[in-house]
Amino acid sequence: MKDSLKVGLTYQHSYLVPSSKTVPSLYPEAPEFIVMPEVFATGFMVGFLEWACIKAINPHLDWPREQTVGTHIDVTHQAATPPGLTVTANVELVAIEGKKLVFSVEARDGVDVIAKGRHERYLIDKAKFDERLRQKLIKAA
Repeated sequence: MKDSLKVGLTYQHSYLVPSSKTVPSLYPEAPEFIVMPEVFATGFMVGFLEWACIKAINPHLDWPREQTVGTHIDVTHQAATPPGLTVTANVELVAIEGKKLVFSVEARDGVDVIAKGRHERYLIDKAKFDERLRQKLIKAA
């Protein structure tokens, strides 16, 4: 982590929502999802918010050796967004607690606030993380 990573860091990220990021596409093998409305899926929205946080901090890490993984998300999904609209996330790094990074997040679709909340990410060393995953797979086998 570079010295430039500081509380107060902000970032804005926009994304044009395609049909492939709607509820029916979330789990295409689940008939329950297939019949649901074609709107930006909460699961994809969470990923979008994580993406914005990653983009905010990556210039301040020794990327790709240092990376972050999401460890907590607490957000509302308060308005439906159809494909074709652009969603914009505004994120702010509000706390650094050792390797834990805490963000305030909000997203809008040009009409409504669609999400508000908090997201936590944890700083990892990619090689060490991958080795722990390898060991876990060995244990599971």
